[in-house]
Amino acid sequence: MTTVASYPIGTPGVPWGAAEIATWLARQTRHRSYQQDVLDVVDTLRSQYDVVEYGRLDYPPETFPLVAIKTRAWRNELPCMLVTGGVHGYETSGVHGALRFAQQHASAYAGRVNLVIAPCISPWAYERIHRWNPNAIDPNRSFRENSPAQESAALLRFVAEFRDRVLMHIDLHETTDTDETEFRPALAARDGVAQTPDEIPDGFYLVDDSENPQPAFQQAVIAAVAKVTHIAPADRNGQIIGSPVVAPGVIQYPMRELGLCAGITPARYTTTTEVYPDSPQASPEQCIAAQVAAVRAAIDFALAHA
Repeated sequence: MTTVASYPIGTPGVPWGAAEIATWLARQTRHRSYQQDVLDVVDTLRSQYDVVEYGRLDYPPETFPLVAIKTRAWRNELPCMLVTGGVHGYETSGVHGALRFAQQHASAYAGRVNLVIAPCISPWAYERIHRWNPNAIDPNRSFRENSPAQESAALLRFVAEFRDRVLMHIDLHETTDTDETEFRPALAARDGVAQTPDEIPDGFYLVDDSENPQPAFQQAVIAAVAKVTHIAPADRNGQIIGSPVVAPGVIQYPMRELGLCAGITPARYTTTTEVYPDSPQASPEQCIAAQVAAVRAAIDFALAHA
């Protein structure tokens, strides 16, 4: 077992305080531009869609506008499909998969659905290729009332207006090698606990909602993605990241209980995608294409079974 002593910040067995968080924050550096990679792309879509600034992150001296792409000719009688990406800023294909879908495929659903696409929930973390926000908080465990994460609270406020109309919500993620080398050790150090090493699954998989399982929906998404990239097999224990595999490429979490993004609405169909960008069998382009295939399959299934 690896202990928190393996992480360079903090005292083993002692949760972080303000000093340790400040030390961690000082180590974070900006690697890429949210403006160039996300906002500039969204700007090219303004002629086709409403672009909504649904909040701003205030992390002095920086602020980040939070934007979503929304169907312009919104019709309340149509089902709403919600696509989110970049809840974890380091999970690159989630952000670019959401944008690619908006650029190349969203128009095919005009007049059939109301689309809402929030491509980058965590822009500060996107720029720093990190999982947490500057307060060392994971937004994807913070989608709950009185959220401690600005990112999560802003999305919850935005979605409140139409949340009961959402039929399908797909949240786009990655599982990376750095989960095991950086982010899980950091989590263990932050919380003052021991880290139990785990295997990183090689391939694409989905997380279904254990409180509202939709096996046919999950399998339709898996089947579409399998045409683009490989599906993660179960490990020797019949699990993926410590959870039992309930169907090929599918595990389950209680989404609302854990404060996960995919649990923010009462949608009938919900899923979280997980792509493995470090696989020798997959390129960055394949990972983006897999996210797009997942979004399209999720919407198509929800429409066919509405």
